[in-house]
Amino acid sequence: MKRETSKKVKIVFADKRVNAAYLKLKKSKYGEDKELLACIDDAIDKLEANPFCGIEIPKNIIPKIYFQKYGVDNLWKYDMPEGWRLIYTNVSDEVQILAVLLEWFDHKEYERRFHY
Repeated sequence: MKRETSKKVKIVFADKRVNAAYLKLKKSKYGEDKELLACIDDAIDKLEANPFCGIEIPKNIIPKIYFQKYGVDNLWKYDMPEGWRLIYTNVSDEVQILAVLLEWFDHKEYERRFHY
């Protein structure tokens, strides 16, 4: 079920490593990196409009690393073109929702992370 919100939505990176990976894509001259950056930017635009537009991952299959590293209590994936996945969590208070970008990877890495 897709939820809409009237709260302000802000997109943030989970940590410096994720931010650095995004900035590296922005500086890259490689076509593949530019394509991936465009996909991530498109996903960010969609998440700003509706942070629940991805697919919520059931709690019982969330990999332990997300609990351990980020203390998440919800996890979402946003499917991007060519099998890329953007993984994020939503954190909310009375005023705003933070869509926290945790990582992105290709389908093969996604399957490894989630043990499919």
